[in-house]
Amino acid sequence: MTETQQNVDQTEIDKFSEIAAHWWDPQGQFKPLHAINPLRLSFIEEKCEGLFGKRILDVGCGGGILAESLAARGAEVTGIDMASASLEIAQLHSLETGVKVDYRCVSVETLAAEQPESFDVVTCMEMLEHVPDPASVISACAKLVKPGGKVFFSTLNRNLKAYLMGIVAAEYVLQWVPKGTHQYQRFLKPSELIKIADQAGLFTRSATGLHFDPFNQAFVLSDRNVDVNYILQCEKS
Repeated sequence: MTETQQNVDQTEIDKFSEIAAHWWDPQGQFKPLHAINPLRLSFIEEKCEGLFGKRILDVGCGGGILAESLAARGAEVTGIDMASASLEIAQLHSLETGVKVDYRCVSVETLAAEQPESFDVVTCMEMLEHVPDPASVISACAKLVKPGGKVFFSTLNRNLKAYLMGIVAAEYVLQWVPKGTHQYQRFLKPSELIKIADQAGLFTRSATGLHFDPFNQAFVLSDRNVDVNYILQCEKS
């Protein structure tokens, strides 16, 4: 087994493969991703000053919810994932909608060796907490983006509030996602992620929190609170 292949948790791959058929059901097991996708898309589009014509890589694309949305904005999108079952769903949905996305079953580390500095934008959303070595993924994302290009990471903070909201509430009380979706020890504090990104040559431009507003029953973005879910916006020097 090569070094790049080792940064895969087969348990995680199997977990998402088992529920791959539900990727595009907005009321199913990926309902939270459908709910937050418009926020993620508009955030990325705003920070990139438009997406049309840009070459974008979506790392850990799953069933293609974000990747297809980016492509629909006129970007040239490549989506990669190590769960072939999820990619099959993504490819089928792309054929149905006519929104073209280049999907590949390849690790981000392998692609970084093949295509360094090839993308204007790299997104890696809700993926770092599912791999054994997130630093390896972050480093690969830095290698893949062009100088001056932007990289977006989203993950969960590691603290008591994030445990209660991201695992206890989301998985067991509200049942937004399947039980066992997250492992608390793999959550990353913003300070940790910023440090790893800096070591990889990525300058952090902003950290923005993603919150659920119970009064309006909707997700919102706020740069004042990164206690649970958050998005890190980086730029390659």
